[in-house]
Amino acid sequence: MAEPRKNVQFTYFALALLLALAVNLWLTRSPQVPIDYSDFKALVRGGHVHEVLIAPASISGTADLSAARATLPEAARQRLPQDGAGGELRFSTLRIDDPTLVADLETARVRYAGGAGTNWPMQLLSWIAPAVIFVALWTFVLGRMGNKQVGDLVGIGKSKARVYVQKNIGVTFADVEGIDEAKAELMEVVEFLKTPERYTRLGGRIPKGVLIVGAPGTGKTLLAKAVAGEANVPFLSISGSEFVEMFVGVGAARVRDLFDQAEKLAPCIIFIDELDALGKARGAGGFGGHEEREQTLNQLLVELDGFDTNKGVIIMAATNRPEILDPALLRPGRFDRKVAIDRPDIRGRERILKLHAGKLALDPDVDLAVIAAKTPGFAGADLANIVNEAALRAARQNQKTVTQADFDAAIERVITGLEKKNRVMNPKEKETVAYHEAGHALIAEKRPTTDKVSKVSIIPRGIGALGFTQQLPTEDRYLMKRSELLDRLDVLLAGRVAEQLAFGEVSTGAQNDLQRATDLARHMVAQYGMGDTLGPAVVDTRPANPFLGELGTPLRGECSEETARQIDGEVRQLLKEAEDRVHATLETARTELEALAKMLLARETVDRETLLALLATCPPSAEPPAAGSRIAGIQQG
Repeated sequence: MAEPRKNVQFTYFALALLLALAVNLWLTRSPQVPIDYSDFKALVRGGHVHEVLIAPASISGTADLSAARATLPEAARQRLPQDGAGGELRFSTLRIDDPTLVADLETARVRYAGGAGTNWPMQLLSWIAPAVIFVALWTFVLGRMGNKQVGDLVGIGKSKARVYVQKNIGVTFADVEGIDEAKAELMEVVEFLKTPERYTRLGGRIPKGVLIVGAPGTGKTLLAKAVAGEANVPFLSISGSEFVEMFVGVGAARVRDLFDQAEKLAPCIIFIDELDALGKARGAGGFGGHEEREQTLNQLLVELDGFDTNKGVIIMAATNRPEILDPALLRPGRFDRKVAIDRPDIRGRERILKLHAGKLALDPDVDLAVIAAKTPGFAGADLANIVNEAALRAARQNQKTVTQADFDAAIERVITGLEKKNRVMNPKEKETVAYHEAGHALIAEKRPTTDKVSKVSIIPRGIGALGFTQQLPTEDRYLMKRSELLDRLDVLLAGRVAEQLAFGEVSTGAQNDLQRATDLARHMVAQYGMGDTLGPAVVDTRPANPFLGELGTPLRGECSEETARQIDGEVRQLLKEAEDRVHATLETARTELEALAKMLLARETVDRETLLALLATCPPSAEPPAAGSRIAGIQQG
């Protein structure tokens, strides 16, 4: 799309230039007919000239047009105006050294006068008018094409930071919930800004920078605004990508201008969002130290060293990729404090839901604690989205209040996608999905450490999900034992095994389950040290996030071929043992599997109460194998 736009700009440029030249020619055109000096003297001697203006290099005047046609030779008459029989002729001729000129003019009683011979107002206008027209037309064309850089060229080195003051920040710590530890850490920054002398009187130094690290949607920007709102100081907000432009040196100039603005507004807070766009480690994927982004980063490092925090200027930055930041940014003396924001726990999620749902008309049956329990791992932005989706659903159905069912539907929509009730499935495929989801649900209920089933559905959702089994965790978990991971493997493989038991073959619907099960088994062997052959060892992994506690993915190329074969063998063994355990459990629960599949075919959705009632009416099944046991004579590991 860039080449057509470039061609259009060139076309407009050419048209504007031609228009300017035409205006110049029109303004500088001469309305006088040029004649020879001898013809001019003939008209004077014949008494046909009315008046003349004698200039240093030219002579101009007026004469009788009819007499000129009769007096002048044929070649001169060709230059005379051809329209009309008579009238006045405006002529001009070059002046030559003629001592008898004045005497001839007086003899013929011609009025004459001297002059500069140059119409300087018209000449000046001939240059100014085309320039004005050209600039106006060019600005109009670029404005119509959406190019906003015309007005920015003058201030291209100026910082684009938006300055907020207390009255338009409108955010305090009361608007931030679910991240109490981070709030407590930043409360000290607020005290620095409010009463700096309390800390400097003992010789202490106010921290220069605070780096806020967290997953997307956890509230990093909101927390920075809350600090400025609590301290009642100006808040200069800018994105890291706004420093880097196509012009060399612009980013460094904007960094200098940003800190100059901050010193004038002190005490204040500088907030750089998405710092990784600016502070990526130097030499990684660039072309050396002359790259524009690296020059901008170097200028930022210099400014961080140069400004005095005791004046009340604190720089805050946010990123969700701290592992790629330049180490020079993270050393003490630049970003002295690093505040990691984790996803909220169940109590934090409940408080966030209360904060966002405070503006809604809630039905008395809404239990935000239950909603918080159904949303493990959700960040603050995710929870705000759920509240909004629930309100929109209630509005679509013309309800007066938002009910628990609206929240449940919003959670399902966010997690699994939009319902596709209009998607037509043939009866055989629908039956396969019913047995698949029934297998997931039964194994989840029969394994002691798994999250219990909240809902089972065979309504297609999203792009590829033909059904889903929703499990409700009873609490947030931070550690997983080997037996718990094995139970999760059983649940993932249960759908595929149920298809095999019911139809004697498997379908492609278990592809996502197999992928997740394989990844889990590989992590158990390669990262958690839960394998029998490899033992308590961790193979080399991809770079992990040191602040967010994220684990990398095992790299096959970073270990020996023998170790890779051992890992693959143990992964296959774990998956085969899980499949055998699930097969044994579902064989003993065949009646329950059939009953649940038929109920799903009839109702499409089964909630927990209906599931428990169904299982209570079925004959009791045999005890399932223990999660840590081996089948077919294999000893327990």
